[in-house]
Amino acid sequence: MFDLTFTVDAQDTTTPLTLAIDQMVIAGWTGRDPVARDKHIKELQEMGIAPPASTPIYYRASARRLTMEDRIECTGGDSSGEVEFVLIGWQGRIFVGCGSDHTDRKVEAYNVTVSKQMCDKPVASTLWELEDVLGHWDKMILRSYATIKGERVLYQEGTLDAMLPVNDLIARGFEGGKLPDGCAMFGGTFAAKGGIRSADRFDFELEDPVLKRTIRHGYDVLTLPVRG
Repeated sequence: MFDLTFTVDAQDTTTPLTLAIDQMVIAGWTGRDPVARDKHIKELQEMGIAPPASTPIYYRASARRLTMEDRIECTGGDSSGEVEFVLIGWQGRIFVGCGSDHTDRKVEAYNVTVSKQMCDKPVASTLWELEDVLGHWDKMILRSYATIKGERVLYQEGTLDAMLPVNDLIARGFEGGKLPDGCAMFGGTFAAKGGIRSADRFDFELEDPVLKRTIRHGYDVLTLPVRG
């Protein structure tokens, strides 16, 4: 267990909140549309990654991989980011944030669960109350940008109506249908525009067009050499 301090944006006020995080779950293949879901599965199969045993599927990784830093270090040049909404349970409440499920694609080709453990998972420092956005959840937008060789390009974009309803996603993954206190869950992603590829920098955001606010974060990727 370790602490992360966020800022809760409640529209008219912002409040610091320190949360004790003791588990991390990464939900995969959470698409509501089976066509879009299967497109992402095919995208990974082309990289030699086996299809999931079930959809959705809930991977586990060390909570300590969560970070708010603006730079991460990855071994080799085969990793890439994925923008996702993040749900965090605390004292019976659920907060919504945004993060990147940065993953080693080379390792993913032989074991997805292990690949989720290989890289830090950057998250933004701002959270919203789930109850404040649940009524217009499907209208919210996930978006990411990749900077590759100095060029910043739109990497992913989509509205949350393309994913399983948030309550359904929680109910399928946790006993009793409740997100445990101290659990941070990544909620799934969209196919990359132009295909999955590594980047020198990854910027991501969750936009709420109804309440006109956005959660943003970005990070540089430092590639460490592979020796021996």
